[in-house]
Amino acid sequence: MATTRNNAAQRVEDTFADDVFTLKVMQQRLPKDVFKQIQRTIQHGEPLNPSIADVVASAMKEWASEHGATHYTHWFQPLTGLTAEKHDAFLVPDGQGGAISEFTGSALVQGEPDASSFPSGGIRATFEARGYTAWDCTSPVFLNRNGGTVTLCIPTAFVSWTGEALDKKTPLLRSIEAVSAQALRILKIFGTDQGVTRVQATLGCEQEYFLIDRDLFFKREDLVTCDRSVFGAKPAKGQQLEDHYFGSIPTRVLGFMAETERELYRLGVPVKTRHNEVAPCQFEIAPLFEMANIAADHQMVLMETLKRVAPRYGLQCILHEKPFAGINGSGKHLNWSIATNTGVNLLDPRDDTHTNMQFLTFLVGVIKAVDTHADLLRASVASAANDHRLGANEAPPAIMSIFLGDMLTDIIEQIESGSPKSTMKGGKLDLGARTLPQIPRHSGDRNRTSPFAFTGNKFEFRAVGSSAAVAWPATVLNTIVADALDSIATQLEKDLGKNYDEKKLQSVVRNLLQKLVKQHKRVLFDGDGYTTEWHQEAARRGLPNYRESVAAFETITAKKNIEIFKKFKVLSKVEVESRAHILIEKYVKQVEIEALTAASIARTQILPAAGRYQTELAEIVAATEAADVDASENREALEQYAEVVNNLRGCIANLESAVHHESGDVHDHAAHIRDHVRPALGELRQVVDDLETRIPRDLWPIPTYREMLLIK
Repeated sequence: MATTRNNAAQRVEDTFADDVFTLKVMQQRLPKDVFKQIQRTIQHGEPLNPSIADVVASAMKEWASEHGATHYTHWFQPLTGLTAEKHDAFLVPDGQGGAISEFTGSALVQGEPDASSFPSGGIRATFEARGYTAWDCTSPVFLNRNGGTVTLCIPTAFVSWTGEALDKKTPLLRSIEAVSAQALRILKIFGTDQGVTRVQATLGCEQEYFLIDRDLFFKREDLVTCDRSVFGAKPAKGQQLEDHYFGSIPTRVLGFMAETERELYRLGVPVKTRHNEVAPCQFEIAPLFEMANIAADHQMVLMETLKRVAPRYGLQCILHEKPFAGINGSGKHLNWSIATNTGVNLLDPRDDTHTNMQFLTFLVGVIKAVDTHADLLRASVASAANDHRLGANEAPPAIMSIFLGDMLTDIIEQIESGSPKSTMKGGKLDLGARTLPQIPRHSGDRNRTSPFAFTGNKFEFRAVGSSAAVAWPATVLNTIVADALDSIATQLEKDLGKNYDEKKLQSVVRNLLQKLVKQHKRVLFDGDGYTTEWHQEAARRGLPNYRESVAAFETITAKKNIEIFKKFKVLSKVEVESRAHILIEKYVKQVEIEALTAASIARTQILPAAGRYQTELAEIVAATEAADVDASENREALEQYAEVVNNLRGCIANLESAVHHESGDVHDHAAHIRDHVRPALGELRQVVDDLETRIPRDLWPIPTYREMLLIK
């Protein structure tokens, strides 16, 4: 048995990243000088030398062809929130009736997809079609095996003919440069920049998702169209017993997980964790940390792989933030840190944290960033789907606050009082049984109600939704931290001057950190974020609370937010405004689709079923009265039921009336959706869910929550 396990582990090791054009593969296939040039670009951020493109492209094509690839595509992340690709064949006519296999450096470096049909937020008119993709050599090229074909996928940026970013990758790459530049200034001040050429944001993205039986999925028009159920009465058994969380993984699901992991391993995605989540039929997969750019690409690959593999097991993967009411929704915890290219995590407190002034400077920088730009951070996770989840019992509130834990909170309080003098230790836990070891105890607990929590050597941004592309919240996080570090570095450089010793450095840093802690400590909160008391306290502190997305979207184009993006050349004013417009427009369209789907299901499936049951009730009353038996109770039940059915008709009409709203302004339209369509949708749901509890099972036209959530 041990041999079998070892062989299985060896197969995983042998195939890991087998479908990735890694540095190791490049070293084997490229001339030494070419390899060194591209290695410097990937690892140190040096500009890509265009003269080597033909050599790289030729080696890339040969490698891909050996693995069965016949086509290549520039793989990018447009502002739809999904990925996009257009496939081109390696084969080209040779002019003599035959064909040759060809892939040039120009085809590798630049593509030209039609940009007219992608969201642009007004940057491009429909008739202005030209757009460009540009090879991002810092993210590994990989092979996509799907439908019996193999395609070489080249991660790229996507911009318009005029140069504005039309994707999520370009701003992410710019923001990585911004936070690197400012972090390097801090390292230089502390004299720890030797050998460091860049600082890289790192990400680890925990992905929650639902799996339901595929046959049941296709019997629900709302799930097929909206990825969430617009109707569904609460079943007798949901998650009350808390027996699903970390429970034994169902056999079919485990098979799906294993195959998903195998495919991800081949693509170099370092997935580490799999387990049952809190809600029935809810699960989680999580990778190890990677550089932010690669992690963002791998996150998109991971979501696509989950969706692609599930049908092989008769399952459907649902990534919506709230596919089922009454149980936990799904998030995507974004674990974020910054590290040098020499491997030093700048958010690792290490021992005797109170003496580690460099770490404390970066820590206070993050605190300043979140407090100063809480509105922008909240807007980065805003969506119609996430509105169902944020602030609910399984997700953090919409108020952006930071949890530090006991040890760091104690040090921050010492900084505010003067000079930090001690670091709280965790100690050991004696479990009370001689056969059990004493285990180390952390110096602070965790807080699942915090949207932004320090968890050992990183921050966990827990408010990100499960269906979101992580590039946008990561871009915002990088940018606001770059702004805070810039402010800190500028002040330290001014106060220190050109010549300073260690004593002066420590004194100046302590004084500045003390000032910053006093200014920004309002954003620190270690308590229960779900309580009414915290909402009241947050209001007293002056922390913003955008409970729903429409209000959050409006903050993106605030003057200070446009200025910060411009300052670090992450987004221009036009690019910021376009993204705000696209997000609001997507909100409108998503809720409209949900409303129209709900009205359709209610009118064409629920109402006929309700009518059939009403007929049955009427026939019972008529038969009872014909038998000269008292039918008063049956008649009363019929009359009450008929009133509910009439209410259903009225709710359908109200929703259809609300959704047919004409507005030339997308902001007004979004406000109407929020204030009228969503309430009307909620009223219709309430009536339909009530009818589900009344109508016999053989007449109910759609699968119920009980069926979907308990069949595994």
